[in-house]
Amino acid sequence: MRNGIAACVLGLALAAPAAVAQVDEAGAMALLKQSKCLSCHSVDKKKDGPSYREVAAKYKGKADAEATLTKHLTEPSMVEIDGEEEEHGAVKTRDKAKIKNLVDWILSL
Repeated sequence: MRNGIAACVLGLALAAPAAVAQVDEAGAMALLKQSKCLSCHSVDKKKDGPSYREVAAKYKGKADAEATLTKHLTEPSMVEIDGEEEEHGAVKTRDKAKIKNLVDWILSL
């Protein structure tokens, strides 16, 4: 019985990393390009908007990070750039899997 429990625990521990969904970086970058996000943002350098690494750092450890980023990426809103209010566009898809992948990718940086 003891060996059976140990085997189950070990099996679950080894399977856990496989259960974590992999982020599709190429898919995330394609959506960013298609949506013209890279004209104001980059992965690691500040442009008119913050880099995606800065965004990841800002939301690291916050329980509502995924929901907040999803809303920001899918609903147009006003943002301040160089002291002026401008409309922040939304990603050019309604595909929830693509949006989740993009959010997961940003948070993984």
